[in-house]
Parts: sequence; structure tokens; C-alpha cells
Amino acid sequence: MNFVAAIFSIAIVRFPFMKSIPATLLPFVAFLLFSSQICFQDRKPDWEPAAKQTEKQADTLLFQRFLTPPGFQRIEADSGSFAMYLRRLPLKPPGSKVLLYDGREKANPGIYEAVVDLPIGKKDLHQCADAVIRLWAEYLWQSRQFDKIRFNLTNGFRVDYERWRKGERVKVVGNQTSWEQKSAASDSRQTFWDYLEFVFTYAGTLSLSKEMVSVPLAEIMIGDVFIQGGSPGHAVIVADMATDKSGKKVFLLIQSYMPAQEMQVLHNPESEKPNVWYSADFGEILETPEWTFGKNDLKRFR
Repeated sequence: MNFVAAIFSIAIVRFPFMKSIPATLLPFVAFLLFSSQICFQDRKPDWEPAAKQTEKQADTLLFQRFLTPPGFQRIEADSGSFAMYLRRLPLKPPGSKVLLYDGREKANPGIYEAVVDLPIGKKDLHQCADAVIRLWAEYLWQSRQFDKIRFNLTNGFRVDYERWRKGERVKVVGNQTSWEQKSAASDSRQTFWDYLEFVFTYAGTLSLSKEMVSVPLAEIMIGDVFIQGGSPGHAVIVADMATDKSGKKVFLLIQSYMPAQEMQVLHNPESEKPNVWYSADFGEILETPEWTFGKNDLKRFR
């Protein structure tokens, strides 16, 4: 059997419909069929299905990146709540390093598992208490609850965003503070950020801890804060929680630190493997990578 006849025989076995094709057209049809098989059988598309593209973006939010431990489910949270805002914080790509305010990288010897993708400004201001203040204020600003954005400075002076956005500014002379009209009214993002940086400058863990109310560990919720006021002090915020059928709770923590730096999802130092979940049954002492808290350090915004 010659080569052409062999090709025809294989073609008829593989493509039975060719039996009905006139003999004069068989060579041409066989050539087309085999060419298409050879050219396309192993070719991969130069585009990706939408599902694949979605998978690539499926870990950009906090709740997407970190699955709950086996047997646990995330606690319910209302769509417009502070809990949902924290749960949906944007994250930088896996493996990203925390950047300090001046662009330097923060080393990561088992401190954090992810970096929150929010700008922190170019000043050495966005530290631990400031990050907590910022998250609460951002949530209220985005939900247009302007009247609830207010923080006390270390001297006890209350700075209301409502007055700030109407053009008033705080005059500081030594330890004395007072309001004065300085600018036109504005609801702009820049005006809001200027307000936050002013608060960052004159508030801290000491003032923030006095503003918040203590919460029993058994009642821990997303948005609660472990905080020790002082110079230095520290604060970390509960950004997500899950529970199992027996009622056991685990939580996830976010912090900033000194010098000013991007917010980070903390590693649990009790785990040798990558792990962001802390058990609420930690006893008297909560060990985080850069600070030790007590169970009575848990507080909540009023």
C-alpha cells in the first residue's frame, strides 16, 4: 500500500463521513482534516477564560486570602457594618513586603502574612494607634457618618471631623488647643486625610485607650482592639473572626508599628507554619509578634 492510500485508509477510519465524498475530492479533504488536527490539537489559547482571570483576583481581599481553619465558619456580618469593611480590606499580592513611610522595606522574620493595600502618606505618623484610628474613621467616612468621626488628643481636646470639614482648624499653642475658622468647607478626600494626619500627630495609644470601653474577652467582636496605652504603647485590631459548632472562636489581627508603616496581617507566633488565626481561648496572655497583651486589654469603640 502506497503512502497516499495509507492516508486515505486512516482518514476513512477516523472520519467515516469521508466514504460519501467523491474520490476526486478525497485528497483535498484528507489534507485539510489532518492539517487542522496537527495544527490545533496541542495549541493553547493566548487568552484565558473569565473563570481563570477571576481566580487570579480571588485573593485580593482579606476574607478571600485567608480561609478559616477546618471546622470553622466566619461569623455573620451585615453588609454595611464595620466588620464587613474590615473583612474586605484590600491586600497587596502574596509575598509583598511592608513598606515604611520613607519607602524602606520592613523585614519579616515571622511578623506578618500579608500587607494591607492602603496608602499611609509620606510622614512618620501612621503608627499603631493611628492605624486603628484610621480604619474606624475610614469606615465612617465612606459610609458618610461624618458626625461620628471624632477623636481626643492626648491633652483631652476633642477633634470633630464635622467642624474640620466645615473649614475650622485646631490652633495649637504649647499644650493649649482651640478651634479657629481657617478654610472653606470641603468634603474632599484630601481634607479628610489632612484631618487624620493632624489626629495622628497629637493622639496616640494613651488617648485612644481612654476613649474606648473595655470588653470581656468572651464577648470579642470584629472591630475590637487590643490596646495598651502608654509611651510606648501598642494597639492591634480584630479584623475577622470565625467560630465552630462548639462555640470556639478564632480571630485575625492587623497592626501598624513604629516607624510609620503599612498595615499588616499578623502571623500567629505560636504556629510554626503560616497562620493568621488566634484562638480566643489564649488564657491570660496574648502573644503577638511584636507585643504582648493581656486579656483585659480588649476594648471597643463607643
